[in-house]
Amino acid sequence: MPELPEIEVTRRGIAPYIEGRCLQRLEVRNPRLRWPVTKEVETATVGRPVLEAGRRGKYLLLRFDNGTQLIHLGMSGSLRLVDPGTPPTPHDHVDWIFDDRIMRLRDPRRFGAVLWHPDTDGAVLAHPRLASLGIEPFDEAFDGGLLYRGTRNRTTAIKQVLLSGDLVVGVGNIYASESLFRAGIHPAAPAGRLGRARCDRLAVEIRATLRDAIAAGGSSLRDFVGSDGSSGYFQVDSRVYGREALPCRICSTPIKRIVQFQRATFYCPRCQRF
Repeated sequence: MPELPEIEVTRRGIAPYIEGRCLQRLEVRNPRLRWPVTKEVETATVGRPVLEAGRRGKYLLLRFDNGTQLIHLGMSGSLRLVDPGTPPTPHDHVDWIFDDRIMRLRDPRRFGAVLWHPDTDGAVLAHPRLASLGIEPFDEAFDGGLLYRGTRNRTTAIKQVLLSGDLVVGVGNIYASESLFRAGIHPAAPAGRLGRARCDRLAVEIRATLRDAIAAGGSSLRDFVGSDGSSGYFQVDSRVYGREALPCRICSTPIKRIVQFQRATFYCPRCQRF
């Protein structure tokens, strides 16, 4: 599933080509995504300029002068910029047509979404899909103190707390495993047992891991590509994710794989302690 780095890579890729441009037409070939693409998504935006391409968690936010489109890439989606006249494939469900570019949503599994939030409904951050999200990891207020306070009395494994999104957003499965390895914390350690020093270290490594992933173009394990069709390469240099039985890059101990809440977790049993 595309996570925060992949969404940020996409946002940076599309922003220069759509911000300030007038949306000439919105072509919905298949409205049956995770939630149906309503007619209002089209009628409210055609003929209006995109003021800003933003992001909140894993949602892209296209800001218009009368509201905001929320775009989610689901499990396998991507947004690509293509030339006018480029024929769609069976999995290309929505086109945003500008004068010299088409922004195209490709979503083989149709778990993505294109939603409309009019300004008359209030601030977009109050939208039901956004209101309960935790802090952004690049927000100045995100630090070890916030992690420490937010994990007190939590007996759930720290990796699951990171994935839940109610404390901090965007730390997906790959990046949770990588951040915990860098911080030297076992993924199954109860969150409430982490002391302030380990929370400080984890906050630093979450930011560093996500920055490295964005710089590498994200991770392309299955379907994700950037807006120009290029793959991400973070997974090539991952320290634990996908490296079961391979030697740890620090201590040479074989990397282990466990399943937590139906998600694969990779860790070094020597470098990461309870």
